Amino acid sequence: MISSDPEAVSASAYREAMAQLASAVHLVTTDGPGGRAGLTATSVCSVSDGPPTLLVCLNRNSSAYPAFLRNGVLCINTLTAAHEGLATDFAGRVPQAERFAGPDWGRLQTGAPVLAGALVAFDCRIVDRHEVGTHDVLICAVEALAEISGAESLLYAGRHYRVLPRPDSESD
Repeated sequence: MISSDPEAVSASAYREAMAQLASAVHLVTTDGPGGRAGLTATSVCSVSDGPPTLLVCLNRNSSAYPAFLRNGVLCINTLTAAHEGLATDFAGRVPQAERFAGPDWGRLQTGAPVLAGALVAFDCRIVDRHEVGTHDVLICAVEALAEISGAESLLYAGRHYRVLPRPDSESD
């Protein structure tokens, strides 16, 4: 189906089309006066490297949303293939209070939880917020990084988790 009429694009058709896109899977976490909270997200994007800035889109109806706003900090933990279970847990399979019970969590600059073994963790301060439909686009200044190498990335595409193998360094 090809349509250029915005009225012809239903929410369900849009969601189905977006499900075709492959995206990295992230745990977005926060801690502070608003409490500790986290959720699974695929809507993360680099904005600029000068200064290092990224964006993440959060649904305002999420139970975790108020904590992110009150705390003003977050960490985007990009997941490896080994973290599929955590991705499902943080997507709502387990209550908010139990989501941090499993693996090791650390902290960098902002105090937001950093997942030990994440492919990369972007420790951020929220510097701007834009309401768009059901979500807020949070503009985040990256204050610290943590990364590992050699792990396979966890992706989400076609409503299923997938693994993106690391390229063999000898074949590059």
